[in-house]
Parts: sequence; structure tokens; C-alpha cells
Amino acid sequence: MKITTWNINSVRLRIDHVTRFLKEEAPDVLCLQEIKCLNDNFPAKALSAAGYEHQAVSGQAGYHGVAIISKLPLKNVEIRGFCDKGDCRHIAASVAGGIRIHNFYVPAGGDEPDPKKNEKFAHKLDFLDEMRDWFGELGPRSKAVLVGDLNVAPTENDVWSHKQLLKVVSHTPIEVEKLNAVIASHGWVDVARELIPEPEKLYTWWSYRAKDWRASNRGRRLDHIWVSPALKKPALALGRDAYRIHDDARDWEKPSDHAPVSLKFDL
Repeated sequence: MKITTWNINSVRLRIDHVTRFLKEEAPDVLCLQEIKCLNDNFPAKALSAAGYEHQAVSGQAGYHGVAIISKLPLKNVEIRGFCDKGDCRHIAASVAGGIRIHNFYVPAGGDEPDPKKNEKFAHKLDFLDEMRDWFGELGPRSKAVLVGDLNVAPTENDVWSHKQLLKVVSHTPIEVEKLNAVIASHGWVDVARELIPEPEKLYTWWSYRAKDWRASNRGRRLDHIWVSPALKKPALALGRDAYRIHDDARDWEKPSDHAPVSLKFDL
């Protein structure tokens, strides 16, 4: 089974990118973040025509929004709210084999990394705390996959410059601490770093501000694929080639600033 996560930054604006990716890479499941549309405006017909008839959507007008589209039937769809904000930032569904997929879009957090001065940053920290508490309740045998734009680059080699980004939202010590607490709450396995250990650099996001994003390569690893302990063996069985950051999509016309990220499981 192949699962892909992608912050598409408007699914309607980039529906041609999505259908191109589905044709070229054919994941079994694609999890999208920042779809930026209501459920009624989600391009369901185009995705069904591409072979992805099974869809679970939690949309919001102009902001946020997440979706899971799949070749495989989706069961027990769940949408969970966080921080009493009413934002559409989570959706979950089960696929074959009882595997539960959680798709997240964690708040970006604004520009000022001070929760007293910046409400958006405070919201982000609270959101991560709620994730920690919730996943701490899961049983040890749960077959779960957590994917999405988590908006935190946790290690020194997940950013282009650790020293220069220590005070930049997405890589501050408090964010890293809280993301690591989410990981510890359920023993999540960060697949990327299991398969591709440090000090190798890994990035999934590059700013629109760079005139030549490849030349500057000032990236961050904000998009993640984690698995619960029960899925560690099948998630790692196919080796590092089973994990891929599709950075070629960042070169497409009017791309998302995030690249799709995929993992093949040996199930």
C-alpha cells in the first residue's frame, strides 16, 4: 500500500496537479491539506474520474480543510475538532487491514514565536498539546498512520540552517519539544528519520519568496508520515526507496510550496 500526503494549497486551483500526480504516481491513498474549499465545492468528480472514488472531506471556505481520497474503501470516517476553534484540521478513516489513517493540518503559528504576543502561536502550541493528550489514549496495538502538514521541522537537519531558524516559527525549541511529546504519547515512528537518518538533510517545503528555490534550497521538513509501533515493521520493510519526497512537483507551473511525500508499506 502506498500513502501520500500533500499540502496542496487550494485543491481547486491545483486540481490538474493532483490528477497529474495520481496518474504518474498512483498512490492507493492521498491525504490532502489546505484544500481551501467547502465540501460541496470539492472536485469530487475529477478525482473519481481519476480512479479515486472513495473520498472523505472536511472542508472550510477559503482556509484550512483536509481530505482523504482513496482507491480503497474508507470506513469509519471521523472528524475531530481541536482548541474549540471550528477549524477543519483533522480527518481520519480506516482502510483495508484495519489501518487507521489520521490526516492533520497543524496551525502554522504566525510569525512571532511568543504565545503571549501572538495568539496564532499560542493556538499552535495548544493544538499540539491536544494531539499529545488524545493519542496518549490509544492502545498499544492500534494500527495507525499519522500524516500531514504538521508545520514543525523537528531536527537540526530538517531545516537549511538550524542556528538561523531557532527563533523562527516551525523550528523553535518549544515547538520541537511539543511535537516530540506527541510522538512519545503513542510511540509514533517518524518513518523519514528511521529510513534516512541524520545528518542527511530532508526538506518538503520551500518558500515562494525564493526566485530559484532549488538553487537556494532553503527548505524545511514540515510534512510527515508517522506510524504506530504495530506498523513499524511493514512501514520500514521496503527500505529507504519506499519513502519519497516528490520535489519535482515543486517545479510544476504555479505549484504548492509543499512537495508530496509518499511511503510504500509491505502489507
